[in-house]
Amino acid sequence: MMMVDAALAQVGKNLSEAMRILGDGQMEADAGTESRRLSRTIIPGPLQGDGQDVTTILHLVHHLIYEEEDEEEGKDKPSQAMQNVGEQGHMALLGHSLAAYISVLGRERLRKLTTRILSDTTLWLCRIFRYESGSAYFHEDDRDGLVKVCRLAINARYEDYTTEGYAVLSSTQPVIYQSASCRPGLGQHLCSQLGLPLSSLCTVPCNTIFGSQHQMDVALLDKLIKEDIEAGKLPLLLIANAGTPGAGHTDKLGRLKELCDQHSIWLHVEGVNLATLALAQVTSAVMAATRCDSMTLTPGRWLGLPAVTAVTLYRHEDPALSLAAGLTSSQPVEKLRALPLWLSLQHLGHNGIIEKIRHAAALSQQLLLKLKSVACIRISVEEEPNSPVVLFKFSQELCAGSSGGSVDGFCAGEKEVLDTFNRWLGDQLAQLVPSSGVDVVELEDEGTCVRFSPLLTAAVLGTQQEDVDELVQKLLELVPMMSSTMSLRQDFREETHRRAPLLTYIEELSWPGLGAVRYESQAEGLDESRRKEEVKKINNALLTKLQELDTDIIFSTGPEFVAEEDCIFVGMVTDDIDVSELVETISALGTDIEESGRLLENMTERVRKGILEAELQLQRANEEKLIEEGMLRQLPLVGSVLNWFSPVESSIKGRTFNLAAGSLDSTDVTYSTKVQAGRTPLQETPTLTSKRLPGRLPISLMSTSFFYLNVSDLTNRLPFSMFCELMNDQEIPVKTVPDLPDSAR
Repeated sequence: MMMVDAALAQVGKNLSEAMRILGDGQMEADAGTESRRLSRTIIPGPLQGDGQDVTTILHLVHHLIYEEEDEEEGKDKPSQAMQNVGEQGHMALLGHSLAAYISVLGRERLRKLTTRILSDTTLWLCRIFRYESGSAYFHEDDRDGLVKVCRLAINARYEDYTTEGYAVLSSTQPVIYQSASCRPGLGQHLCSQLGLPLSSLCTVPCNTIFGSQHQMDVALLDKLIKEDIEAGKLPLLLIANAGTPGAGHTDKLGRLKELCDQHSIWLHVEGVNLATLALAQVTSAVMAATRCDSMTLTPGRWLGLPAVTAVTLYRHEDPALSLAAGLTSSQPVEKLRALPLWLSLQHLGHNGIIEKIRHAAALSQQLLLKLKSVACIRISVEEEPNSPVVLFKFSQELCAGSSGGSVDGFCAGEKEVLDTFNRWLGDQLAQLVPSSGVDVVELEDEGTCVRFSPLLTAAVLGTQQEDVDELVQKLLELVPMMSSTMSLRQDFREETHRRAPLLTYIEELSWPGLGAVRYESQAEGLDESRRKEEVKKINNALLTKLQELDTDIIFSTGPEFVAEEDCIFVGMVTDDIDVSELVETISALGTDIEESGRLLENMTERVRKGILEAELQLQRANEEKLIEEGMLRQLPLVGSVLNWFSPVESSIKGRTFNLAAGSLDSTDVTYSTKVQAGRTPLQETPTLTSKRLPGRLPISLMSTSFFYLNVSDLTNRLPFSMFCELMNDQEIPVKTVPDLPDSAR
């Protein structure tokens, strides 16, 4: 017995040590890796040699978990990710370690222990969630319980199913009913697992006139059931919601149960609102779920327990059919799935369980109360005043009268634009207050909404009342900016149209901001490809200029996937922005950039023509030199002797080209002035292409000739660095010389 106690203590010690290593965000990486002898080259590296110790493997796991977060967000992220596991989380993780240990016990001892664990956990869950006389099935995939109870319903309704299999289904096709608000893909997954055709799945629409638009239409369901019976089909199972995945609304479970009893249909219920069954005060709509044939619970998410299975509670009197459906098992090891939950429930106690669920429900009511005083925010509660799920969205209609700009600024594509703005709002709130757990949902009727569902997130993220207050505070900061941006979109569109053809307004409904604009090149005589290239270059430079402005407005290239290219997207703005001035600034900057580009192009062409003319003049000078000196002076040895006894002064002169005047002159004046001023010879002049220096600019044409460009008169019109960059792009080498006297300019 002492040996067992020591082993259990070692399991707990090992788990604590592993959690310490994995949770240590400041753990330093090993300085190096020890080289191992390769016994076989085909064996992967981690498996070579005599193996690795536990610490090394845990360090590897730590590195794999936090590698990307360390690179992108710094070293503090790991500790933040592990801080909310808590003691109950450690207890759940210990359960997985104990399950592996218990599985090696003797068969009889294992059977007794697993039976005790399973029966205890089943009893506790049935008592906590008011589901009397129920059985429990523990499963990893939260859809697996529904698959098993549906198989149980098939075995119960088709007596020959165990012997004849799917052949009995061909004569009388089973029908499975689900709400249009069910989880996407749930019915398809069910048919796939059971081998049923999709024609066996019937999706029941939700209410359109009376009641919540997320609740199943009971009258229409009754009609569909009768039609299927008349067609020779067998209504088998109905999937209802106690908290729809999107809006958190509950179906009329009482009426649905009566309808199912009338036609012998199995009623299965799932949803986040089932967690409130543990509270002392439960709404009648949710309380009706206790009469259903089965329900799926996810206590791991509700209580913040990591890696804890989902549980399906069900009622059925025939254990043989439950065994055939896979809801029970004769294998003791499979019953160990309940061990982590068994440990966690005992650690929390009834008060701890109730407190977590009550805390999440209180957070929802706190946010709901505060949102009622926030302008421009519409709350989607309908007939669910006590729902633990809060849905809200920005609505321009609620604040159009109080905001500036055009009243009809949101009419064109209003729904798409509002969805875009609300998607942006949800993303911003999730980034600014990550502990709130808000996310974005897409609903068919309401469009894009922000959802706050603390029952699914609060226990894991550790959400507190202060987080809700901060969430509302951030909302109060973002909503006025959204309202002003929405109302000024039409003004931005009109101001852009007034400056056509310089500017083109881009209609992009998926952009959460003032709008998008593109500067159009005014150059003439360009083909389509050349024009696109020019527009792209100008708009890229314009975007850079706008981003350098001292303003809170965000300018960007927009979303990753947009239909239009080479656009400038203007982000959210406040109500004090002058849209006309903003558009005028964009237009003026674009014009300046285009004119500077033309100046560069004209200067490039002028430089090239000057170079060609200088080359021709220097070539003629070389030819005249050959004629003047004669052939003997061109011979290597003879020429040296003649030049020694009778030197000949070179008649080749450099050329200087004035960009402004367009004239090509001799460099005699330049050299004479430099000698008189006692300047450093050209050969000793350092090369500087990164500094803006006035003076004359030599461009090498050949090894023995060069000419000067006078750019001093262009320094106020064009940055010298842009000129040097342009010359280098044209493969024209540039180097500067020191300043010359005014008389030489």
